Amino acid sequence: MEQDRLRELLVELKQEVIRVGDFMEQHFGQVRQDDVEEKGKNSLVSFVDKEAEQMLVSFCEQAVPGCGFLTEEETVNKKGDRYTWIIDPLDGTTNYLYGIPTFAVSIALQEHDKTILGIVYEVIRKECFYSIRGESAYLNEQKIQVSDRSGIETALIATGFPYSEFEFVDRQMKFMQTLIHEARGIRRIGTAAVDLAYVACGRFDVYFEAKLNPWDVAAGMFIVEQAGGNLSDFDGNDPGISGRELIASSVHMRDDFMHLFKKSFA
Repeated sequence: MEQDRLRELLVELKQEVIRVGDFMEQHFGQVRQDDVEEKGKNSLVSFVDKEAEQMLVSFCEQAVPGCGFLTEEETVNKKGDRYTWIIDPLDGTTNYLYGIPTFAVSIALQEHDKTILGIVYEVIRKECFYSIRGESAYLNEQKIQVSDRSGIETALIATGFPYSEFEFVDRQMKFMQTLIHEARGIRRIGTAAVDLAYVACGRFDVYFEAKLNPWDVAAGMFIVEQAGGNLSDFDGNDPGISGRELIASSVHMRDDFMHLFKKSFA
């Protein structure tokens, strides 16, 4: 995709994402228990997720004809020959349904399996994090970058816990005991997209989690990279966008965190 068209698409998509966010906010606190489905253990979905996803899919089909999709609620899932959208219409569904005002729209566009655009829109705070290929990362028109703090003792670290596949949890909790002593603090806010956006703008120094999915992390990972951050799996290798293992950090914290992480998981 030509860069000028990519810039135009970003402007159009930001407007659509805000429109979808307004729809979510209108229904925030109004969804009844009868409207909630349980997809799997601890994994909830409501008509808001489904309607928001349909709104985004409809827009993206028109904006990039012939594109494919990877979507959480499976409105349509098909890989595109060249372009594929990766969409989580409401990251932080449990927060949303329990009245906790931290949730986001997450959307990424890939060209030949390489991300070229990412947006994370935190709805209630009206904060739009975004970037496109070859350009800086932004929060509401202001350029952002990862934190310049160094030393694990100054680090604010975010994590999350799996909804299923709990074999990692025991080791994670043991590691968190170490972090309580070594780091400045730990946060668990319940949305991977926002966690990654906060790493990108320097609010968090490190974020780590396992057992995620591409729609949870694709946009946020791209924004972290564009903001100068580092991404790896738990062995320090390229994590891809599977979300199965992910560490996102500032470059200043990477080595200290990885040393502590590997020591705890030895």
